[in-house]
Amino acid sequence: MTQPGKVIYTAKTHTTGGRENGISRSSDGRLDVMLSPPGSPRTGTNPEQLFAAGWSACFESALALAAHKKKIKLPADLAIDAEVDLHLDNSAYFLSARLKVSIPGIDRSIAQGLVEDAEGICPYSKAIKGNIAATYIVV
Repeated sequence: MTQPGKVIYTAKTHTTGGRENGISRSSDGRLDVMLSPPGSPRTGTNPEQLFAAGWSACFESALALAAHKKKIKLPADLAIDAEVDLHLDNSAYFLSARLKVSIPGIDRSIAQGLVEDAEGICPYSKAIKGNIAATYIVV
């Protein structure tokens, strides 16, 4: 485990109602979402979608840092499709996930190296390592 460094940001949210019929708001008012179970016809998102969005955004920034270190210019149409699966096995819930990374115009072996470097940079990727099955796919 790495030693904590200087805190540069703290996200604060207040959630009530959980995934079934909840609301989550950030302390700065920028996030205000209704929550609902996956597949529900009710208005709202679910924690898996929020995790996928946060992780893919963080990973794209990590890719940019990895590319900058190698003096590689990333294309404007770089994209990440995140898929987060919620599993149920013997009354236990767990997650698995895939990040499908598209870096058009970059040689596949170079793109794969950037993805591997980003895995070691992205705080989300480091947090889940060894905790959930995650696959990183260059598409």
